[in-house]
Amino acid sequence: MSNSALATDAAAARVLVQSVALVRWVGTARKLTQTGRLTMADARELVSVLDTGDEIDPTIGNRVFRTRSSEDLRGLTVALAWAKAAGLVRVVHGRLVPVKKNARLLDRPLELWAAMFEAFDGLGEAICPSGWYASLLGHDFADGVAALFAGVAEGGGAISIDDANEWVWSTLAARYRMGDASTEQLRNWRMAANRDLRYVINELIGLGALTEDEAGRIRLTPLAEWALRRRFGEVAPGGQVAQIKVTLLDTDPPVWRRVLMPASIRLDRLDRVIQAAMGWTNSHLHMFIHHTGRYGVPDPELPLHDERKTTLFDLANREGDSFGYEYDFGDSWQHEILLEKLIVAEPGGRYPVCVAGDRACPPEDCGGTPGYEELIEILADAGHDGHEDMLRWLGIEKGDDFDPARFDVDEANQRLDATIHAALRIG
Repeated sequence: MSNSALATDAAAARVLVQSVALVRWVGTARKLTQTGRLTMADARELVSVLDTGDEIDPTIGNRVFRTRSSEDLRGLTVALAWAKAAGLVRVVHGRLVPVKKNARLLDRPLELWAAMFEAFDGLGEAICPSGWYASLLGHDFADGVAALFAGVAEGGGAISIDDANEWVWSTLAARYRMGDASTEQLRNWRMAANRDLRYVINELIGLGALTEDEAGRIRLTPLAEWALRRRFGEVAPGGQVAQIKVTLLDTDPPVWRRVLMPASIRLDRLDRVIQAAMGWTNSHLHMFIHHTGRYGVPDPELPLHDERKTTLFDLANREGDSFGYEYDFGDSWQHEILLEKLIVAEPGGRYPVCVAGDRACPPEDCGGTPGYEELIEILADAGHDGHEDMLRWLGIEKGDDFDPARFDVDEANQRLDATIHAALRIG
């Protein structure tokens, strides 16, 4: 999809229309209350201007409930929080004012859309209401949104609301000890998480990042795909793409993958690509090994150059250049990263993408390449003393349920999509 088409979609998104209207309404400045909120007179006007869907002074039965504060207007609260987070407006000396340096974004819908998408993970407090049972999504908002996007990718590009609820809940709940919680507590926490995820989905639909069909299945839009892939290192048509071959050393026949990606990709993101393409689970430490030094996550006990400040092109910029990648310092899975060639990005090309490969990724924690060779031998021999133990460890019923020769490029790219879609949490 061309950038002009993306810009057209961005300009039509409800959230962008609201944000532009909000900034225009603010003008040079709007005075706030002593508590830093919109006055009720301004709130009443702005609800109409932005069409936030808020009901002021709602009537329930025969009783009118007066709206006492703009804070009680949820749609308006979210719209204002989003404009602040995207750097369109700010509060200065008790007044709401436009941010002059970002005024240009109002006439650049695609740039404005990207800024608002980037700002979304800071809206947890506004989108997820506090209450008797605050949800896990409210506590871990950005990670929950990333889990939603990853779930869409794992679902092959679409996910049902029920599956999205399960995916986000299981991702976030795994971080907490809930063994002592009662059935009622768990039910209420789960209901709160489902409620907040519905709010999240509605806002992302309003932004034009998600769509929902009549069956309740959620999909990413081309705008969201563009934004998420952009975080991995945008490459414009005609830009430089690296074709690399990742080979797991000391395997015979060799386990390898061929991947296309922006030549300017940062090493921390290259790590994620290698993990996804190979089939590793990103459960252990890693480092890149080059004649200029070793690169990874800096640690006092493991002095490494910061991989976030180095790119693939820094280590390999000529065809035939290579360097090392080690994963899991216990099993010590050693890989060769070979730059096979530099090519030109195609219009509409999706990068990173795995284009070829051979043989299955070894199971994690099997003891490195010697342990993997032994594992294959044991699985092939039903009479081996350790055969049943190995089946239980792998969670399979029979030896040929694990096929060392199997590789599926579509599955590799599905894992890559999941990694890219979860890029909200990649700095």
